[in-house]
Amino acid sequence: MAQKGRPQGGKNRNWSKEDKLRIVRRYFYENIGERVLTKEENISRGMLHNWIRKYLEHGESALENKKKTGNHFSALHASRNLTQVERLELTVAKQKVEIARLKKDICQKGVV
Repeated sequence: MAQKGRPQGGKNRNWSKEDKLRIVRRYFYENIGERVLTKEENISRGMLHNWIRKYLEHGESALENKKKTGNHFSALHASRNLTQVERLELTVAKQKVEIARLKKDICQKGVV
């Protein structure tokens, strides 16, 4: 059986707004069927449906990537004038990272 989706251990592809818009426009203006388009572009039908729905409801701006990358707490970590809330957010973030690291170590050692 052929493997679907990303390879095991691989990363999800990040689609730019321009790529999403190009694919949605191909669907509308070139009258390409969903099955053919999803196969040619190597995307799932569900993803195509979501992009089309967002485009119809909110236009091109709905296809922009909203997720920010990088460490959101790096600026807080370097700042000396942290509010109490910012200090607590930084502490919680550090603890989450440490917990994730410990869980990973436990799973790799086969304890669980």
